[in-house]
Amino acid sequence: MGAMRRREHAGPVALRAMQGLAVQCFPAAGYRHIGDLTWNWCLALDRAGECPTAIWTEGDTAVAWGWLDLPGELMLQVDPRHPGLADEVLDWAERTADGPLTAEVAETEPHLVAALERRGYTRAADGPFMVCLGRPLADLPAVPDLPDGYTVRAQRDHADVAGRAAAHRAAFGSTRVTAGRHARMRDTWPYRPELDLVVVAPAGGVVAYCQGWYDRANRTGEFEPVGTHPGHRRLGLARSVCTAVLHAFAAAGGTRAVVYARGDDAYPVPRRLYESMGFGAYTRTHTYTGPRRRSPNV
Repeated sequence: MGAMRRREHAGPVALRAMQGLAVQCFPAAGYRHIGDLTWNWCLALDRAGECPTAIWTEGDTAVAWGWLDLPGELMLQVDPRHPGLADEVLDWAERTADGPLTAEVAETEPHLVAALERRGYTRAADGPFMVCLGRPLADLPAVPDLPDGYTVRAQRDHADVAGRAAAHRAAFGSTRVTAGRHARMRDTWPYRPELDLVVVAPAGGVVAYCQGWYDRANRTGEFEPVGTHPGHRRLGLARSVCTAVLHAFAAAGGTRAVVYARGDDAYPVPRRLYESMGFGAYTRTHTYTGPRRRSPNV
């Protein structure tokens, strides 16, 4: 192996190297699937100044990375064989952030938990958190029938791409996913169009979707994101399209699927859906907040 090096970037420039570490860490952590990183890359498009990153490499291999969404929301991943790098990532993030840091880590990342607690970060006692759910891809149920006139299929043209982006904005009340960003994401590894399925309404137009990502090395598919237009909920659309993506994962050679859902009582519906589809919890996240730094003028 070569010498350890750190490189800093405006935005997630070294995405493939970061995903390489995600592939390596996923079997033990079950968190930060490669699809998560591409999805977050999509949300960071044209916002490079707000999303600084740093990556640590040993030779040609990524061993740690940090990714800020300013002012202070940190994603990080560290090879458990190099736990001391967690402090280096946090040093970098604390210098770069515009205020106190928050970091969400999984219980299956004890080296990150230890570093945060050692540095005086405080774990949130309540509030939102994510539960990581998984299920095998054996013995999958049939894809449920949809109401008359609704169909599940892959996106076919620019109108579908724009409709998929619009359905996401409606489902989540978000403005970040535009047709242009979604189109650029479709050209980014490991995107596969047969795993990004939509539900089309009788009158035309995308009204629900499940975007799937597949990690071939770990034979694991992930849902990220899943959404239904508010005007078409409670029709079984999400269950049908998610089940179709499970079958697509299996056809790709997958053995397991995962999804992250809110675990707190404030947003229970997605978790209930996934649990009813045979997903079970295997870990959860905790959010840590760093101590407020004193001004150098005080």
